[in-house]
Amino acid sequence: MGGSNMRSVDEERKERVLPRVVVVGLASCFGCQLQITNAEAYLTDVLGQIDLRYWQLASSDPMPEEFDVAVVEGAVTTEESEACVRQLRERAKCVIALGACAATAGIPGIAARNFFARPGQVYKDVPAACGSMVVPRPVSAVVDVDFTVRCCPVDTMDFVDVLQRALYGSNKLDHTGTMCGDCKRNGTDCFFESGQLCLGLVTVAGCGAKCVNLGRACNGCRGLSPDANLDAARAACVRAGIEPGDLDEALQLFNQVNPVCDGRE
Repeated sequence: MGGSNMRSVDEERKERVLPRVVVVGLASCFGCQLQITNAEAYLTDVLGQIDLRYWQLASSDPMPEEFDVAVVEGAVTTEESEACVRQLRERAKCVIALGACAATAGIPGIAARNFFARPGQVYKDVPAACGSMVVPRPVSAVVDVDFTVRCCPVDTMDFVDVLQRALYGSNKLDHTGTMCGDCKRNGTDCFFESGQLCLGLVTVAGCGAKCVNLGRACNGCRGLSPDANLDAARAACVRAGIEPGDLDEALQLFNQVNPVCDGRE
């Protein structure tokens, strides 16, 4: 009897004004977008809080004209992607950079140095599908970014946390310290003590030093910490019997376009 007066969850959801979200992929492996789907236990709860208008990985439909939140994975590598990012920024109230490629130019950024000589090393005639190429850069080098989900690939729950902050607001501050603090709190051994290079001493904290906990040195996928002291890090390498040049070379994997790495700042 009372069942006829009960409103379904879908009906209530439709009546609520949900934030309209689009997920866009630029130059990347799309792995960070896949990571979003790995929150099986919480995915329906997450999707229930938003109106997912467009997801490039899941649909070939055109992106809508209006939306509130733009989640951007990948580096900016063409004039077309640069224009796309600017358009997203103009239309969205909030822009989230998803993953290392969006945050630091990541893997595409490895090719940034002497970039325009590189296509000819791969192609005899550069395919038109490559578009009008530009030097790989992070999304934040083109437009202002409101939130960043770091790592390669991202941690699924870290994305959920950032999305919640974007939807509902938060006074939570971004991490600025280096990974070494996480290692000390975890009680893990330092790779430098055995003469092995680890980028945790200059990489921004926040992942809980997961790789180090598993016995693998940090490769810097979260990007350089604003508190990083590269001169002190090179000196630490010397004390550990590691060539300082090895540190600079290792930083190029995820920080090739960071001006701090080549002394421009």
